[in-house]
This record gives sequence, C-alpha cells and structure tokens, in this order.
Amino acid sequence: MLEILEGSIAVAEAVKQCRPQVIAAYPITPQTHIVEALADIVANGELDCEYITVESEFSALSACLGASAAGSRAYSATTSQGLALMFEVCFNVAGLRLPIVMTIANRALGAPLSIWNDQQDSISLRDSGWLQFYAEDNQEATDLHYIAYRVAEHHDVLLPAFVCFDGFILSHTYEPVDVLSQEDADRFMKPFDPLYRLDAAAPVSMGMYATPEYYLEFRYEHDRALHGAKKVIAEVGREFGELFGRDYSALVEGYRLEDAEVALVAMGSLCGTTKDAIDEMRAAGKKVGLLKIRTFRPFPSEDVAAALKHVQTVAVLDKNISLGAKGAVALEVKDALYNSGVRVFDYILGLGGRDVRKKDIAAIVELAESGKGDMFYGLRTEVL
Repeated sequence: MLEILEGSIAVAEAVKQCRPQVIAAYPITPQTHIVEALADIVANGELDCEYITVESEFSALSACLGASAAGSRAYSATTSQGLALMFEVCFNVAGLRLPIVMTIANRALGAPLSIWNDQQDSISLRDSGWLQFYAEDNQEATDLHYIAYRVAEHHDVLLPAFVCFDGFILSHTYEPVDVLSQEDADRFMKPFDPLYRLDAAAPVSMGMYATPEYYLEFRYEHDRALHGAKKVIAEVGREFGELFGRDYSALVEGYRLEDAEVALVAMGSLCGTTKDAIDEMRAAGKKVGLLKIRTFRPFPSEDVAAALKHVQTVAVLDKNISLGAKGAVALEVKDALYNSGVRVFDYILGLGGRDVRKKDIAAIVELAESGKGDMFYGLRTEVL
C-alpha cells in the first residue's frame, strides 16, 4: 500500500513488520524519530517486543548483544557520536557472529560538532565486520531492513548489518513509500533460527579468549563470511523482487551507464541528485552515467570492475574522508579498477551537510574530463 511517510516512520514500520523481539535504543538526532515511533508501536501493543530504554548508545548495543546471544531477534538505531560510542560493542557483536540489524541515520562526526549529513560515521566502522547497506531513497531504506535481517540471519552469514540512510535528507523527508502488509512481510521473513545461543539446558561459551594460535583463523572465517554474503544478498534480493516487484539482487546499480564515457560513483541520497544531473548532461550530448553502490560491505569489487571496464574516466563522489588518504569509496574503486587503464578521480564533497546540487555534479564531470581530481570539491579557500 502506497503511503506518504517520513523516512524515519517508514523505517520504523518496516522494523515492526520484521518482528524484533528486543529493541534497545537511545535517542540522538537525526535518528530519534525511528525509536520514538517504535516505542509507541510497542506501548500500543502493535508489536510483542521487549523495549529497553538505556542510558547510552553503548548500553543499547550491549543489550542487543545479550538478547541476540540468547536467541532473540534484536534491533537498534543510532547515528554519528552515538555510533562512535558503540565502537567497542560493534566489534564484539560482529566477532560473536550475532545478526543484529541497526539503522544508521548518517550524520557527520565531531569535532567540530555537526548535526548534518555525511557518511563518515558508518564508513568509520567499515572494518568492524558488519554488513553495510546504503539507501538512495526512503523506499530503498524501508525495503533494505527486510533484506538485512534475512541476509544477516542466514546460517552461511551470521553477521550484523547496518542499514544506512542519509540523516535529515531522507530521515526527515516525506516520500511515497510502498509499505508491505504484515502478511506479506511474514511471507518473506523467517523466524530467527540461531545456530548457537546461550541456554542453561545446553550450555555453550561465546567470546572466549583467543590466543595467537587461533585468533588469525577467527578473522579468516569472519572475512570469508562477509565475502560469501554477496551470494546470499543476491538470492534474498531476487526473492524480494519476485514477491514485491523491487529487485535488490544487485550490489551495485547502473544508471545510463551502458555507453557512458564518464562514470560517476556514489552512495546514498546523492544518487538521486546525480541521476537528475546526468539526465540534463545527456540532453546536452554528454555521455555520462552513474554506478550506485548499494552494498559497501562486502565491497562488490568484481561487480564494480565489470560495470566500469568500458568507461574512460571515473569520478567518485565521496561524502566521507579517510583522513590522510582519500575518500573510502574511491580507495575501494581504485583497487577494483587497478591495472584496468581507467582513470579514477576522487572528489570529497558534502561533508557536514553542505549542499550538493546538479550544477556541482556537472562541474565535477568537467573537472574529471580535464584530468583534475583527487580534491575537496567546493573548498572555501577564503575561510582557511
């Protein structure tokens, strides 16, 4: 059923339909509307769930860790400094192979303090072992929660997942969203079936001390599970498409890319602006396309290489910065295209919520065509 919903409310509705048994949450802008809506849903008896109010984001994810280890489907949401406070627990959750799903309403990290959007928060945890999905719009943000639970809980994966959507730009924006009925959601979802769980009747140990003789092998198995998740994402995304008409089997998605000479690469809501800019450039005779990355972890290197092998120039639009290096997406794209002969330029932009307009996208294409790249785009040198 198509409804006009604020992004955060649409996400909360999807989470409700996934039937989490434990939600632990702490409010932080711009994520707060999600957990407020879920608190109302639980209080009104619409979801049979233990809703735990905690004193910090660290405690929120810690509570989810315990709940998941005991065999419950668990959920949380956060952003920015809240995610940073969860840092230790994020590594523990992933290392324990607990399939918690957490929504990230992407927001810049301090200092200096910013409440506006960029993707630095989730990107900073790219090495934590979580699956990372990035949504272009609120329909995708909603749908990715069903997919994230199915993939995370698959016995060949058993890893936690971030579903990331841009704070304020999507979280506080009203858009038409095709909301599944609970009956349809139940057809797609499966009850949580943990491979192992804490049970006094059948005791197991979790998170034990690993000596150097064993630690490397744990990391190897974790890495293999992430790589193996690509196949599961494709299968689950295809099944969702067969049921509901929206196919998420591809980890990347091309737009007017088939004959493109210049390809833009982006994640999140920036893709919508980029598509509009591409339409205008195409009308003016420029052969420009977009490669949208939906799944950043596991990174789809083979898919990126295949999609971009025919272009002359790639311009990566990074709403993050790996300080002292480049944008994190550009680093991955350069690795995927290594030795291909394709030029790859990186443009750091939109940090701290700075607007990125269609004219900026067109200007970046001109810069890339002239061989000028690897820069902070739109830098105000007069204030330096």
